[in-house]
Amino acid sequence: MSSSGKRFTVLQRSLHWLMAACILAMLFIGVGMVSTIMPKYVPLLATHKTLGITILVLALIRLAVRARYGAPALPADLPEPMRLAAHLSHYALYALMIGMPLIGWAMMSAGAYPVVLYGGIRLPAILPQSDELHALLWSAHFYLAFAFFALVLLHLAAALFHALVRRDGVFESMAPVPSRDDAAPAE
Repeated sequence: MSSSGKRFTVLQRSLHWLMAACILAMLFIGVGMVSTIMPKYVPLLATHKTLGITILVLALIRLAVRARYGAPALPADLPEPMRLAAHLSHYALYALMIGMPLIGWAMMSAGAYPVVLYGGIRLPAILPQSDELHALLWSAHFYLAFAFFALVLLHLAAALFHALVRRDGVFESMAPVPSRDDAAPAE
């Protein structure tokens, strides 16, 4: 399995789309959590914690897979500012996919709240109890969630730009199924 061609490997594409679903669910559940005081808060929190750790693990797996298989080259005619934006936005996405769950876990630890996932899996505290640190991490987690949401929207806009305007194969490289042009046999 190599992604030195026009597309990412099946494993890379599968991880991407699985994580996309997890991240979108996580963002909307997070909004639901901070906007409700109803009994639904407790199951939302359990789902949020489980998704957060799932995203953390999947992001680390994705990094290992990316290191092993690489990525298709960007189009040669892609302007340098767009090339730089692509690289920087991917670094930022990975930083948030790894950092947000760790900040959430640290926040819960500092607040002396247990981190219990579905299935009764209990994670150890990664920080000692500290009300000041808990408040700081809560604010960081809250505001970084907005940055994460904005970055996801930017990523989606860039994907659509490549698919609908540039039509340069960038979108197709991560599309779950090959486009007709990619699937057609060469003449």
